[in-house]
Amino acid sequence: MLFQVGGQGTRPTFFEMAAAQQLPASLRAALTYSIGVLALRRPFLHRVLDYEDEFFSLLMLVLETHSLRTTDASFSESLYGLRRRAVKIKAMKDDARLNPGDGIQHSGLEKRQRVLSVVFLVVLPYFKSKLHSIYNKEREARLQASLWGHVDEGFDDADIFDRGEDSVIPRGNLDMEASVRTHLTKKIQKFIGACYPLLHASTEGFSFAYQMLYLLDATGFYSLGLHALGIHVCRATGQELMDTSSRISKTRSRERERLRGPPWLKALQGALLSGTYTVLDYAQTGLIAAVFFFKMMEWWYQSAEERMSAPTIYPPPPPPPPPQVAKEGIPLPPDRTLCPLCSQRRVNPSVITVSGFVFCYACIFKYVSQYKRCPITLMPTTVDQIRRLFHDV
Repeated sequence: MLFQVGGQGTRPTFFEMAAAQQLPASLRAALTYSIGVLALRRPFLHRVLDYEDEFFSLLMLVLETHSLRTTDASFSESLYGLRRRAVKIKAMKDDARLNPGDGIQHSGLEKRQRVLSVVFLVVLPYFKSKLHSIYNKEREARLQASLWGHVDEGFDDADIFDRGEDSVIPRGNLDMEASVRTHLTKKIQKFIGACYPLLHASTEGFSFAYQMLYLLDATGFYSLGLHALGIHVCRATGQELMDTSSRISKTRSRERERLRGPPWLKALQGALLSGTYTVLDYAQTGLIAAVFFFKMMEWWYQSAEERMSAPTIYPPPPPPPPPQVAKEGIPLPPDRTLCPLCSQRRVNPSVITVSGFVFCYACIFKYVSQYKRCPITLMPTTVDQIRRLFHDV
């Protein structure tokens, strides 16, 4: 037990449960920062950051499985001296004046409840994190499409000068993009983009409702997952902590007795088993201490640098006013994704630096070569002031 939080009875306070729930997120942030600092000198650690969700889920899977097996509590709950207990409700007909909580009996966790606890603690958060990343990518793609349109062609000189005014020659990789796998992937991403906000709002709403009910002492379940599993989180007494230590010792002794083979092989297996247990034991405290040490050092040096040279922060200047459309110029189309010259969806979008308006490269190149001006503002310009926008690269 790392912390001892005050309170009466076996029911944890709201602040104990909130602290235990927020610990994995704080642990992940500290680990990400620590690995990022180490990756500055060890570039191969960037691969760990590329698969951050998988590595953190694997780490939590090992810690949660070991903690539930030995202490009947999650990793964060065991650090706060909490234990998970299966709820058994017994009907009380003798005295109607008894409190509702008097008919609740607690018992140890079953194997099914331990397995499902790992699912709710590790597997479901992992899938939610992946769905969140897919939703963010889909939202960025929709925002990009609303600004620039769905541009499937790259910037290729051959595609620009080999086409006519009203013809478009697609590149060869369009056949690959139109494959069944790509089409199915896009459909799945669009489905996730449409359904994830509702799913996220529902889970957050249920979480808030259960936390409010728990704070008002209207329920003994802190979350929907605990209610679905039929589990109460209780404080561990001193006797339970001692019993847990003895049970861990007996379990490890029985596992050593199950080792088979020659004496030298048993000794080797016993040493490996003892080393594994030692690593898991020290990981529960050493990991927390290490990452919070990194966070403390970050705060210390950042505060010192701010005290030594605190720059004066001024508000950013306002953006320049947009250019005015000339009366004799080409009017802007209502759809921003269309080219003002050809009134078609822009292909190889390019901007004129003197005005900032975007056109198809072939359209604006031909127009500026002939008239030496912007078609909308009529400001003088040259082909050297045309810039390709590489937003689709």
